[in-house]
Amino acid sequence: VQLQASGGGLVEAGGSLRLSCVASGLPFSTYVMGWFRQAPGKEREFVAGTSRGVWSGGTTYYADSVKGRFTISRDNRLNTAYLQMNSLTPEDTAAYYCAAKASTRIATIWHDYDYWGQGTLVTVSS
Repeated sequence: VQLQASGGGLVEAGGSLRLSCVASGLPFSTYVMGWFRQAPGKEREFVAGTSRGVWSGGTTYYADSVKGRFTISRDNRLNTAYLQMNSLTPEDTAAYYCAAKASTRIATIWHDYDYWGQGTLVTVSS
């Protein structure tokens, strides 16, 4: 199983970025996909999760800190999950990780996830 995250970079406050996570080696459409982030000196925290696909009765869930600014989505045909991040602030600066969980229920605890991608760094300048 491989999860390949990409799309991070340097952006000014108020800007946007779109992260992508391409999965291989697993039945993608049956997995919960999540995004987490970890800032220097801080614990890894849940950002957003999506179960299956919206068109198959799936759901999404967001951390309060990103609700209304970030949108998680997935394309099961491409085995890809996305995180659209708008209105970025310096507090969003972190390494962002995608994760996959063999379940129908979104989890917010990082150790509940089975597979992880490498981090992609997001830096928001003030």
